Amino acid sequence: MINVTFPDGAVRQYEQGTSAMDIARSISEGLARKLLAAKVNDEVWDLTRPIDADANLKLLTWDDADGKSTFWHSSAHLMAEALEAIYPGVKLGIGPAIEKGFYYDIDLGDRQISEEDLRALEAKMAELAKKNSEYVRRGVSKAEAVEYFTKKDDEYKLELLEGLNDGEITFYSQGNFTDLCRGPHIPTTAAIKAVKLTSIAGAYWRGDEKRKMLTRIYGVTFPNQKELEEYLVLLEEAKKRDHRKIGKELELFTFSERVGLGLPLWLPKGAMLRERLQQFLQKAQIASGYLPVVTPHIGHKNLYITSGHYEKYGIDSFQPIKTPQEGEEFFLKPMNCPHHCEIYKAAPRSYKDLPLRLAEFGTVYRYEQHGELHGLTRVRGFTQDDAHLFCRSEQVKDEFKKVIDLVLYVFSSLGFADFTAQISLRDQVDRSKYIGSDENWDIAEQAIIESAAEKGLRTVIEYGEAAFYGPKLDFMVKDAIGRKWQLGTIQVDYNLPERFDLTYIGEDNAKHRPVMIHRAPFGSLERFIAVLIEHCAGKFPLWLAPVQGIVLPISDKYIEYAKEVQQKLQQSELRIEVDDRNEKIGKKIREAEMNKIPYMLVVGEKEMNEGRISLRKQSKGDIGTRSVEEVTEFLKEEVESKSTFE
Repeated sequence: MINVTFPDGAVRQYEQGTSAMDIARSISEGLARKLLAAKVNDEVWDLTRPIDADANLKLLTWDDADGKSTFWHSSAHLMAEALEAIYPGVKLGIGPAIEKGFYYDIDLGDRQISEEDLRALEAKMAELAKKNSEYVRRGVSKAEAVEYFTKKDDEYKLELLEGLNDGEITFYSQGNFTDLCRGPHIPTTAAIKAVKLTSIAGAYWRGDEKRKMLTRIYGVTFPNQKELEEYLVLLEEAKKRDHRKIGKELELFTFSERVGLGLPLWLPKGAMLRERLQQFLQKAQIASGYLPVVTPHIGHKNLYITSGHYEKYGIDSFQPIKTPQEGEEFFLKPMNCPHHCEIYKAAPRSYKDLPLRLAEFGTVYRYEQHGELHGLTRVRGFTQDDAHLFCRSEQVKDEFKKVIDLVLYVFSSLGFADFTAQISLRDQVDRSKYIGSDENWDIAEQAIIESAAEKGLRTVIEYGEAAFYGPKLDFMVKDAIGRKWQLGTIQVDYNLPERFDLTYIGEDNAKHRPVMIHRAPFGSLERFIAVLIEHCAGKFPLWLAPVQGIVLPISDKYIEYAKEVQQKLQQSELRIEVDDRNEKIGKKIREAEMNKIPYMLVVGEKEMNEGRISLRKQSKGDIGTRSVEEVTEFLKEEVESKSTFE
């Protein structure tokens, strides 16, 4: 018999070799019908896979992220089966689940596939799903796997097999399709009731720009038609909110191939938005005892060798900058933390100096692959709202909780009310990708778990998601239309202080090692602004809006008065423009609405004679006539209130 422990702590005994599906059926047939996969000792398994030893078990449905991921990975296999049926001889790369759906990279040879062809592919998938084919897992030898894909003339699968050994190769089959796959998969194709193939893109094989460009087909599936229809409505709303589209319309940022892919250029209005966010956080940081620092955009190669970033991220960095000095190499900095370690080390430190909180809006550079670049959310140069706190070990938890408070302040000020704190810990099995002792890792992980609990955060634990130097708390935020984004992060690090030999003199006059806390409430300004744009659809609250109001003279006769109004409002540090074009007032109002300017200040003969303004609010219309002084106070109060989105 084996002991199976459930998420609620209950322990039940079952015969060795019992599957998760057997266990579910022993509880309820209704439960068994809902299941998609199982989590056995934090690893997702097929429901039919035998459990041979004591285990922790979580049964996964569509309501679980791992359940959805398994469903979508199985859907990728279903799409591959449909592709082979419609396009004989198609070669298959990889087909993973992604955050919302799945994709498969394929090689069609000389053939092309269009958006119209996707509809036929959807119909074939629906036809195959109805056959209720089981997903069957089978272990195979490497020789058998090589023979199978050699016969299929599929060089992509053969290349994937090169890195695998006997005993770790599995095939999955459903219907007439077999694929090299680790799994897991849902029990049968019948669960896939609704299919939508969403787009076609190009993707280099294995992300290597020197390799062949494959065709990537994206799709999403659901267990019922209603959820698909709701998702398609959401997709249309997401297109309207796309930060690339809105950023162009509102003249916030642009890109230039001459400057370089993935390197955003901030236009005046976008620069103003960035500055407001920086000023907002800088003010909060000063109140919390942070000290500003500035570090260069490059660093000597040895700096990143010492920190470990060269070993872990060297492949994702830009190529080294060689100087005329023999053997001297610099890198565009991929991280700010090594520089901050050197600032800490620049002077002797005492226990009385700690905690020392160093903050910088530091721009870093990473060589993201061409196909991975996406607007502001995935760029090659970005600015982190970075800070590093150096503290004594007994101060870690208190400092960590103070950082949580700062992150919560940022989120509440910007209207992000729905979020989960993800506790990102080491992989429970593979420790090779982490540096530092198990003892320090255990202390750091426990500090994060306890801090999150004491602050009452809604948390999930994800193993294998820690940084290479320490565990972290990642804030997963839902936007206005329910999409999840990873924004702020806080990390505990016992390792960099050791690698840089950072010390302080304790009360005992002996040297001690400080602990580092890395934190970035925004994450990066670029990504944060992209999410912010899509969250509010470009309708920024007044305190953030690049242009807070625009004065609209009814005709040329009132332009001079309009500029007087502008000057008076600007004296109160309000960002006001004047539309002095020779256009009808209706057109000016429509365009101000399209440009998402919060307030329109209409002036004509009556307003000029009485020293007043007809005030209109974006998307709300006329809100009355007021004196210039009253409008000034009204707008200042709204700015100072830091009101969020309506």
